[in-house]
Amino acid sequence: MPRRRVVGKREIQPDARFNDWLVAKFINCLMMQGKKSVAEGIFYDVMDQIARRTKEDPLKIFRRAIENIKPQVEVKSRRVGGATYQVPVEVRAERKTALAFRWLLGFARARSEKGMVQKLTAEVIDAFNGRGNAIKKRDDTHRMAEANKAFAHYRW
Repeated sequence: MPRRRVVGKREIQPDARFNDWLVAKFINCLMMQGKKSVAEGIFYDVMDQIARRTKEDPLKIFRRAIENIKPQVEVKSRRVGGATYQVPVEVRAERKTALAFRWLLGFARARSEKGMVQKLTAEVIDAFNGRGNAIKKRDDTHRMAEANKAFAHYRW
């Protein structure tokens, strides 16, 4: 973290098939050990599976699933006079997307289906329909923030 100037945000290039920056960002998060072509193949196979299963535009379904997962508030630990409080704070837009990606991929990898394509397809469709583990995680985060609303005055 430099002291003299603010580090600029890198501009992300949209992906080749959908020409969408959100998809490109998700593919980068899906990628492991620098194998981008493998991650692209997995994601595009997932989109084909979603189109086959739902008979709708897979990009709209993916965007809606991400919107459903994004948290509005979260809790952050704040130490005041020897006690630690869980203080509810609103989530910035970039962090909302990052958390949604992280939760979606984490719970997809933990599923019991065979192969990442089937796991991610099932998790995206579940998130689109408002169920699944990623949605449960968002609801738990919101519930924790609601329970600690009394400590909101410790916000900084």
